[in-house]
Amino acid sequence: MSTPETRSGESRPRVALIAGPTASGKSALALRLAEITDGIVINADASQVYADLSILSARPPAEDLARAPHRLYGHIDAAEVCTAARWAAEARAEIDDAHAQGRLPILAGGTGLYIRTLLDGIAPVPDIDPDIRAQVRAMPVALAHAALSQEDPAAAARLAPADTTRVARALEVVRSTGKPLAHWQAHKAGGIADRITLSPLILLPPRDWLIERCDRRFGLMIEQGAVAEVEALLARNLSPELPAMRAIGVREIAAWIDGRMDRETMMERGRIATRQYAKRQYTWFAHQPPASWPRHSASIHDKNIDLIAIKLQH
Repeated sequence: MSTPETRSGESRPRVALIAGPTASGKSALALRLAEITDGIVINADASQVYADLSILSARPPAEDLARAPHRLYGHIDAAEVCTAARWAAEARAEIDDAHAQGRLPILAGGTGLYIRTLLDGIAPVPDIDPDIRAQVRAMPVALAHAALSQEDPAAAARLAPADTTRVARALEVVRSTGKPLAHWQAHKAGGIADRITLSPLILLPPRDWLIERCDRRFGLMIEQGAVAEVEALLARNLSPELPAMRAIGVREIAAWIDGRMDRETMMERGRIATRQYAKRQYTWFAHQPPASWPRHSASIHDKNIDLIAIKLQH
């Protein structure tokens, strides 16, 4: 990810970014910053875009949404797929609208791919031939990786042999376009990093604190109606491959509803899935963003949230 190296004079319009793993306090901090600056919070979480996942995505409650403007929350139906490219285009429009109003856009979320696509742009890979995609996706990952070693050795060396999704993507790109994925990635377009002044903050709170919050959050979701939310999704007979149907908690609760697991097992698997997701996000945000981006390693709570927001404001 790239970011402007200087803020001298702040001649470029400013964008705040609050990112980190689930349950780290991003939404609360973004809301407080919006209140202090008269800003607009823009969602950067892949699950919170879906209208059908209010509870399971931990979307800000109605009382928080009323305290400051929030954008790109719950605006997409679960039957649709929100790609990183689509979200980035929508986020660019919301950022431009906020700047036109003289307000601070505040990106808040934990989907690194969304954030990276918005800042750095997207590789202009042509549409993949459907027949090639079907053939590649039907291959066992070991066979696909062996083929990739012959057709795009650099990608094969870079990717883990068991990484089904990325191996298939690299192989279908080189077969469909005749050029390796790295070629297209070198020509990314549409990023906003060079036309804004970014004020980022990565939340990386103590792991024990985060795990406890993850466990408590999943239990609260059940209490607040997550089961009914999944029942409504299942009633729509949507494809299980849709992003909304693969959100944390959906499969676990669905298995309990269908009688394939008991409640205690469902609760434990839901907590484990939430912890594992937070761990993956934690690792990504600890290592992938530029080293110059500030990391906040303390927990977020009522006593320090104003101080953190004020620092981020400047």
